[in-house]
Amino acid sequence: MRSFVLSPAAGKRLIGRGMASHPAIEAALESGTIVIIAGTTNGYVAEEILEKTGQFEGFSRDRFFRGITLPPWLPTNEDGMIYDMSGFTGDVVLVDGIWHKGKTILNVVDRLKEGDVIVKGANALDLWTKRAAVLIGHPKGGTVGLALQAVVGRRVRLILPVGLEKRVYGDLDDLAARLNEPGAEGPRLLPVPGEVFTEFEAIELLTGAKAELVAAGGVSGAEGSVWLAVDGGVEEMAAAEELLAAVAAEPGFVV
Repeated sequence: MRSFVLSPAAGKRLIGRGMASHPAIEAALESGTIVIIAGTTNGYVAEEILEKTGQFEGFSRDRFFRGITLPPWLPTNEDGMIYDMSGFTGDVVLVDGIWHKGKTILNVVDRLKEGDVIVKGANALDLWTKRAAVLIGHPKGGTVGLALQAVVGRRVRLILPVGLEKRVYGDLDDLAARLNEPGAEGPRLLPVPGEVFTEFEAIELLTGAKAELVAAGGVSGAEGSVWLAVDGGVEEMAAAEELLAAVAAEPGFVV
């Protein structure tokens, strides 16, 4: 066993690399549609998948989001978030492996079918139940509301890449009930049925090693970092060390 520290940005890069090798993603690249809904973690997912398919040119993570959480010394709305669509060029939609630039989930949601994949980020992670929830600022449920039409209505697969820094303590349903009740202020919260994909899943998928969270925190750019204890066979540990070293120096995401 060996311990590694991962910053939030390094965790996002790790998740992106893992998602590019996810069996459901690989299958949909061959035949199907993948919708990567804009978000900061999904920006790394999109980069890795587009690079894998030779279509990286023309993509930028800089404005690949609709709403983000910012520190209190930067301007936000009353929810403590910022919604700024200027410069937004769309989600990443791939049909049979080909990137259809400028499209969003709104353009394709009605055509999605079983075997297709929606990739949607999350804001809250319950590690014990492997569930995630999404903050809602839009009065009609935002992009997750659109996604669930296809997920529940037509068995489209939903994968939720989410970093360990978003872990919460408490039952997501109880938290959502409190945030969503009449009279409450701020964003709403929606627990989402889907496959949670964290740094744990990325490490296991890419190396075969198993990871667990053993500590967290840091300063001078390491705020939000996690300490992972990774365990495996000799070859698995060698692969894990190489993988984690490759993402360790990922620069922080700055708007």
